[in-house]
Amino acid sequence: MGIEARELVYRSNGTEHRGYLAWDDNASSPRPAVLIAHTWAGRGEFEETRARQLAEAGFVALVADLYGNGQRGAGPEENAQLMAPLMDDRAELQARMTAGLEAVRSLPEVDEQRVAAMGYCFGGLCVLDLARTGADIRGVVSFHGLFKPADNLPSPQISAKVLCLHGYDDPMATPDAILALADELTAAGADWQVHAYGSTVHAFTNPAANDPERGTVYSPIADQRAWRALQNFLDEVLD
Repeated sequence: MGIEARELVYRSNGTEHRGYLAWDDNASSPRPAVLIAHTWAGRGEFEETRARQLAEAGFVALVADLYGNGQRGAGPEENAQLMAPLMDDRAELQARMTAGLEAVRSLPEVDEQRVAAMGYCFGGLCVLDLARTGADIRGVVSFHGLFKPADNLPSPQISAKVLCLHGYDDPMATPDAILALADELTAAGADWQVHAYGSTVHAFTNPAANDPERGTVYSPIADQRAWRALQNFLDEVLD
């Protein structure tokens, strides 16, 4: 039947989450899985397209619903209102990421020992936070993510391999923030990489990003390079 998709409902701390699950119905099971954390806008077509791409590559992919009940912002103001409570309560954010991880790991078609996570923008911070909790996960990938440390985990120990795919001119994660993250990951004992793309700003993987004043511009070249880097990383950590 080829690529299939459906909504997957799961829960955390009394909140109902509506994730998007994609898989290849012709692929053998159990198989590796990737949890995807969305941008500040909430679960949407951008992440769902990435999930289907991963399904075509043989993975089970779940787009998490971090805001709960499928909530999605209609623009920057609503996006910020949805994101702010989780940025202010990193323990709750981490609990919601853990719930998504447990949801995908529990699926019968998934090899629970071979799971990774990836995220975009706000979602990049979310997967880094998942790693900061010490979660038993093979690897995490941050695409133009936010690097703000988790205030509730001042000395994390990270077992997951970490890959950050970053626009060097991203105004939301400056070179100083990259260096601070590198110091944090080293202190946490992580196996980490940062790929920085020159003349590239925030949201470089999103074809809809076209706001130079906000520092969000799509870069086809950086997008292609980052996707290849993701593929290589998943081949390594989920082999």
